[in-house]
Amino acid sequence: MVVPRGWPWGGVPLLMTAGSANTASLNIVACVKWAELRPEIDPLHGSVGDQPRGSGLSSSDLAAIESALVIAEAWSQSGTESSVTVLCAGPEAADAALQDLLAVGVERVVRLELKEQRSSAQVAECLAAVLTPEHLDAQLVICGDVSADRGSGSVPAFLAHQLGAVQALGLIGLEPTGSGRLTATRRLDGGRRERLLVTAPAVISVEGSVADLRRASLAATLAAKSKKIEVRVLRTDSPVEVHRLRPWRPRPRVLAPPLGDDALSRILALTGAQASSTSSRTLVLDPEQAAEAVLEQLAAWGYLSDAPPT
Repeated sequence: MVVPRGWPWGGVPLLMTAGSANTASLNIVACVKWAELRPEIDPLHGSVGDQPRGSGLSSSDLAAIESALVIAEAWSQSGTESSVTVLCAGPEAADAALQDLLAVGVERVVRLELKEQRSSAQVAECLAAVLTPEHLDAQLVICGDVSADRGSGSVPAFLAHQLGAVQALGLIGLEPTGSGRLTATRRLDGGRRERLLVTAPAVISVEGSVADLRRASLAATLAAKSKKIEVRVLRTDSPVEVHRLRPWRPRPRVLAPPLGDDALSRILALTGAQASSTSSRTLVLDPEQAAEAVLEQLAAWGYLSDAPPT
């Protein structure tokens, strides 16, 4: 296996071969977000009210935690000691619920307190700063596919970009196959499925239907009350948007003013009724070539201001 260029975590991919033993330790980190599950929207100006009693972890985040626990148990039985850490982006109100995670088998819980509202890219940048070898030293990162507040599903992809890691997103099934390896199933269009072989280190995301978080015993719940939640506060100079009253939409296309001497010609120029449309094509390309083809087509449609890099 080839380690991705610029991999910040270091180390060698953990692979088991016949007759060999691997006693290295693996740290699996489940990245979750404390969000409003039942938001109350003001009908006058459209702002979302902060209701602490309605906040919590989404079903996909709980599935990510349970998947991390299952994978850690399977890898430990294969000869590689594995532990689970939960990294939560949320306020102080999340500590009580996060403390209950220590009773189900999570070894360590770290809460990342973000003082301002941030975009998905900024949240991923803050999470990546804690996943480095100097802090959590994560070999496998598991996220929920979507958050409960925005639901864009883009944080895992941004996180994989920040870490320079391979990624497998939107998974509907996970099956550990050996130390540092697992088989993932992803949903495709038309009812098809795609099976992937994922080798740590990697970033993956799962849907909420993958697993249900296990229940802790009474003794474990009482013992977890005495454990501490690690808190880390990050402040950056990146611009933030405190009050957003606009819907989350893709950026619009930038078009030149229509040309024409009369209204009909300007309408035809705006609608493109008489312009030739792009015919559909079926291309079978390598990943690098496919990415270049997508960028070229987006530039031809006017969604990219600059030409794709060569």
